[in-house]
Amino acid sequence: MMVVRIGVHKMWKHSVLNLVLVLVLVCWQMMGCCSITTFVFGDSLVDAGNNNYLFTLSKANSPPYGIDFKPSAGLPTGRFTNGRTIPDIVGQELGSNSFPPPYLAPNNKGDAIIKGINYASGASGILDETGSLFIGRVPLEQQISYFEESRNYMVNVMGENGTTEFLKTAIFSLTTGSNDILNYVQPSIPFLQGDKVSPALLQDFMLSNLTIHLKRLHELGARKFIIVDVGPLGCIPFVRALNLLPIAECSIKVNQLIKGYNKKLKNMVNGLNQELGPEAMFVYANSFDIVLSIILDYHQYGFENGFEPCCGGNFPPFVCFKESNGGAMSSVLCDNREKYVFWDAYHPTEAANIIIAKKLLDGDQSVSFPINIRQLYHYNSY
Repeated sequence: MMVVRIGVHKMWKHSVLNLVLVLVLVCWQMMGCCSITTFVFGDSLVDAGNNNYLFTLSKANSPPYGIDFKPSAGLPTGRFTNGRTIPDIVGQELGSNSFPPPYLAPNNKGDAIIKGINYASGASGILDETGSLFIGRVPLEQQISYFEESRNYMVNVMGENGTTEFLKTAIFSLTTGSNDILNYVQPSIPFLQGDKVSPALLQDFMLSNLTIHLKRLHELGARKFIIVDVGPLGCIPFVRALNLLPIAECSIKVNQLIKGYNKKLKNMVNGLNQELGPEAMFVYANSFDIVLSIILDYHQYGFENGFEPCCGGNFPPFVCFKESNGGAMSSVLCDNREKYVFWDAYHPTEAANIIIAKKLLDGDQSVSFPINIRQLYHYNSY
């Protein structure tokens, strides 16, 4: 009898969940959209905690990461910053009251229909081999396979037609490529890396793979895309230290490599709009110029330090962590996190992310091309 009761209870819970999700879909169909649904792909700039569930050297699951993230009361969530990431901020600006949870977290299947899912993974890249020295990470190709699993769940709940209609309004955000570039510009490790390809060939490898991944997402039903370019990595504390550059000086060589890639990326995005539009829209998000402007003119944006990290210091190993209960070593932490552009040696602070997100949300075509993110949210892909 007990077994029967347990089985009935599980069936009841499953039925209620399906009913709730169907009601969400009906609400969306009647009102246009109840809230923004976002599927996030990429690296540590947008990871919401997937790496917490991996055996990896790339983690942000200890204090002071998340110290300013209000939903967790300042506890680390796996985000590689002190607070919110750019997708978090964009979602809130568009009216969302919650954040897409990490895919690898348990019990989140239903969130795919209500809030979306975050598939991003720290240390990952466009190329499968990127980040291998960190051991665990989820490459972009695998992230899209995870989305396909989420889509199968949606089909089970809403049917194929319902899923297709639902995904037309969802936003697919991809922030990737930085680690592919970083892996390329770092000194080769003997016996672990072969000869490097030319910069142009690297750019073309990245773009050809990214194009394949984007078209796969499109085949799975994605229609609204945000493709974020690679930022000015030549100015981040890690690369500046790697090249022994003084304060306020960036690596011209690294930034030139990125500019070449971003130019090709924008052309590729434009080509996809011509090939797959107007029922799909690909937005090129120019983070490079925004971030470079913030770094070089940091005083005008209200910052006091545009080059040094708030947490972890300027020299290797750049580790950002907090003193343990036993009184172990602790890393350097700045007094005012809102006055720093960089949180650690790689990632912006929440204060910088807010500026970047708002510019991408409402900027002109020099920032978001061919339309901005707010316009993408309202774009009719039917």
